[in-house]
Amino acid sequence: MKNVANIFEKPVVSTMISIFLGFLVAFFILFVTGYNPYEAIVTFFNAIFSKPKFITNVIIKSSPLILTALSAAFAFKTGLFNIGAEGQYIMATIASTVVGLVFNFNPIIQIPLVILSGVLAGAVLGGIVGFLKAKFGIHEVITSIMFNWVSLYLCNYVANSAVFHKPESNGTYPINKSGISMLFYEWKFSEQGRKFLKNNQFLNEVLLKTDLSLNFLIASAVAVITWIIIYKTTIGFELRAVGLNHYAAMNAGIRVRRNIVFSMLVAGALSGLAGALTISGTSNNSVQVLSVFENNGFNGLAVALIAQSSPIGCIFAGLIFSSLIYAGQAMQFKIGIPSEIINIVIGVIVFFIAITRIFPIIVEKLCRRESRNAQ
Repeated sequence: MKNVANIFEKPVVSTMISIFLGFLVAFFILFVTGYNPYEAIVTFFNAIFSKPKFITNVIIKSSPLILTALSAAFAFKTGLFNIGAEGQYIMATIASTVVGLVFNFNPIIQIPLVILSGVLAGAVLGGIVGFLKAKFGIHEVITSIMFNWVSLYLCNYVANSAVFHKPESNGTYPINKSGISMLFYEWKFSEQGRKFLKNNQFLNEVLLKTDLSLNFLIASAVAVITWIIIYKTTIGFELRAVGLNHYAAMNAGIRVRRNIVFSMLVAGALSGLAGALTISGTSNNSVQVLSVFENNGFNGLAVALIAQSSPIGCIFAGLIFSSLIYAGQAMQFKIGIPSEIINIVIGVIVFFIAITRIFPIIVEKLCRRESRNAQ
């Protein structure tokens, strides 16, 4: 029984249990509200695995979620709650769009310039939050929420500005083609490209019907690098020490304020990378007027919670979350299941993950009871 308790203490096991329980609750709700759970689950998996373009789209949509989740997870390790990932993401999309419109260099220069401008914008916003926390003790949640709204309204200002607004649209002009990093972007829409792809159904679906890029590979590589920084470097040790007990860290000679600013700076840069890659690496090459938040940053928080702040776990949690969102849309379109059901699944999963520590406690109590009975 003790071995069972040790198994339940592993984050992967508790996360999988939480996901399973989330689906159980969803099936129960579907059954009670008159929907067929079996039809729902078949539709769910068909919407992900039945065609190459579905799988590709799930992977593509997971990229910004992975990066904003890494942003939240990195801040968590320092004891900070980066609820401003949404604003940092939006600020990055603004910066990347403006730079992508103003400049038109060779793609070798233009693409890195567009991406780095977004990373820098996110880092600056995160750094300001960290500085206000370190210098004046202003809670990062308050300033992050404030900057989320600042970013949203700045986005609307840029989207409606006379310089960047595209007539008869709800946003800016798309960035110059030299800043677009989608794979085979111009070739696949050319006559030669279409002719070639027409004879290959798999490539036709993956290339022509999706925004295929290197975004997922970049996000995965960043996750690995983040893991190395957190667990294999001196700065990572200092960040975790500050997160566990900043008073003890201070007494040990660790510069707490510097680490707080650095943590939020990196967190902002990660969210900024998510926004920059969205502008450069997907067909959404412009910013639109926002009436509400698009939730790329807020969803990243949920992904980080599902991954239990593990950088590598953010990759798999991002894919799971992306699958839920993408397949949920298909379920709504095909069999009329409300999108709220998917939100309930996500909420329940996060709830169970928040109480995962109860699983080993329950098993431990059962072990004690079994031990007493044996005596």
